[in-house]
Amino acid sequence: MSATPSAPSLHIVIAGAGPAAQALVRRLAGRSDSRQRAFDGTITVLSNRDECPDALLELAELPQVSVRFGQPASFIDADSKIVTTVDGMEFAYDQLVIATGSAPVLPPVAGAESSLSYSTIDDAANIGEAVKDVTRIVGRRPLGILVGNGPAAGQAEAVLRARGVRPVRTTLRPAAVVASAAGSPLPATGILFEDGSSMNGDLVVIAEERTARNDLAESAGLLVASDGGIAVGRDLATSVPGIWAIGDAASCDGLRLGLLLSAESSAMLCASGMLLGSPGFADLQAPLAA
Repeated sequence: MSATPSAPSLHIVIAGAGPAAQALVRRLAGRSDSRQRAFDGTITVLSNRDECPDALLELAELPQVSVRFGQPASFIDADSKIVTTVDGMEFAYDQLVIATGSAPVLPPVAGAESSLSYSTIDDAANIGEAVKDVTRIVGRRPLGILVGNGPAAGQAEAVLRARGVRPVRTTLRPAAVVASAAGSPLPATGILFEDGSSMNGDLVVIAEERTARNDLAESAGLLVASDGGIAVGRDLATSVPGIWAIGDAASCDGLRLGLLLSAESSAMLCASGMLLGSPGFADLQAPLAA
């Protein structure tokens, strides 16, 4: 009696290596929940970075995970299920996840590296830790300068208020962020406008608008939302079967996914859809939290 052939191993390719991609790899490899069994397959992560952050290096050491550094995806042949990188390397996939994130709409403000940044829900935790430090240093409720006028700025203001900061918000873009005086433990304490006027506080948060990186979506013929993000349904499936989008590259219910779901939450939804089956793209217009 001949043996029953085993089912072929599932191969997942993830285009992108940021927080959402890393969370998905952890979820698929069973590292997010000790009760979860890792799926029986392999994962290839295509990263546009040559350097390897510690979190990604840890994932690259897993036996079922292969990380290709400095090899960002540049083209998707959805019919043949092949992803091509900028150097011409080709990777076949059973399921493909686009996690290429977003990019700032405007060039960075001078000195912005000394300020705090808010672009996705995941940034709330970092801001919370920074607020604790500033509060301890100043010994009172901090005064925060918030730059921005879109949905991200609205979320950042709510985050600051919830953590005891008095936010002063400006929609006028500054010319520069003013770093604190030499020797001060505070990072940035104010902003400077082109006319020479300024706003001062105990911390600075920049929450300007970003645009999804959707070049890959266009190469694969995926539906793109009105805000420029890759259109996904509640299960994070795109308009093409077998292709998913997570993190700030995707858009659902009229908002960038990064403003709706944390990296861990989107990874959980995407992994469940890929491995357990999902209704597909039919619920595109349904609210994500429904």
